[in-house]
Amino acid sequence: MSFGEVAANFAASARPAAPFLDGFATVLSNDATRLLSSIPGQNAAMDLALAQSGKYPGLGREATPKEVAKWDIDVRPDFKGLPAGSGSVAKGQDVWEAKCAHCHGIFGESNEVFSPLIGGTTAEDIKTGRVANLSRSDFPGRTTIMKVATVSTLWDYINRAMPWTNPKTLTTEEVYSVTAFLLSLANVVPDDFTLSDKNIAEVQKRMPNRNGMTTAHAMWPGKELGGTPKPDTANTICMKDCAPEPKLSSLLPDFARNAHGNLSEQNRLVGQQKGADTTRPEGKSMPPAGSAPAPVAPAAPKAEANSESKAAIALLGKHSCTACHALDKKLVGPGFNEIAKKHAGKADYLVGKIKAGGAGVWGPVPMPAQSLPEADAKTIAAWIAKGASK
Repeated sequence: MSFGEVAANFAASARPAAPFLDGFATVLSNDATRLLSSIPGQNAAMDLALAQSGKYPGLGREATPKEVAKWDIDVRPDFKGLPAGSGSVAKGQDVWEAKCAHCHGIFGESNEVFSPLIGGTTAEDIKTGRVANLSRSDFPGRTTIMKVATVSTLWDYINRAMPWTNPKTLTTEEVYSVTAFLLSLANVVPDDFTLSDKNIAEVQKRMPNRNGMTTAHAMWPGKELGGTPKPDTANTICMKDCAPEPKLSSLLPDFARNAHGNLSEQNRLVGQQKGADTTRPEGKSMPPAGSAPAPVAPAAPKAEANSESKAAIALLGKHSCTACHALDKKLVGPGFNEIAKKHAGKADYLVGKIKAGGAGVWGPVPMPAQSLPEADAKTIAAWIAKGASK
């Protein structure tokens, strides 16, 4: 396949499932056209790609149903898009303890890394479909199960984004099972329950906040979904002598700024979100409203850091180790310097622990088995065994 065909096929397959990519696809196609026109022997391939496109000239061919299906993975509140399958609470507990508990706690109650998932709902909430504690200003927190209105949202998010360090790796059975386990923790389903595409609609009728979602606002499109053309604000357009634009900002109070380690070292390598370097004090000036936040560079390694340290630290980010471990303090798991003190010189032992995971050495929260290459595990283990220096 020529470069022209690859570019055209990519553009065409991206567009039907995601119309917002039209502009990107057009740029890609135009750049490919200019490039191909300068390459001998490629004009025929380019002409063929253009000829295949009728509705969108220059953008290749129509995507096949199979190609569109790979993009179309969302699960809607009416369960359209939900794959056939099932999963039990018991199976979900096994998956949870192996892949989820290290961030969310054994019972979904942990507030160490993320907000708690479970808690704050009652049997009465399950009857009414309204979570009473959401109306209490004195209630200390808002868990996921208190807020989410549809079980399809739970299923869809787990399927797309979990586990945190390796998203989209759960099987359909595992997603059903983990969803069932979470619902059992909230007493929505019994402990011996098996969730499936056949009974999930009945489970929806027991969601604690199922009546807490409203579609009476303009952000919910389409009359068929109960939407309304009215705007969701009462603002009026200002053309002159307008009030100054407010500046929006956020900050961490000094006492909490570095309470759980450097945020810039705790982001998985997905998306553009980057945490602030919380080892540095808050800046005195805030960026203008609407402007993109200035990128925060991670703290530079010490001048004396050798190539082995640099290589190992790079691998920590590559394999999302810093989602649970900081260099010099406890996050979900112990800091690397703590591990280095306890297991100095034990590189082989550390390789085994990295690959196999385990629990009980540093507390009850388990560390799941890691699927990184053997060579990378050895590099990280050797660095820790030598002291985990920066």
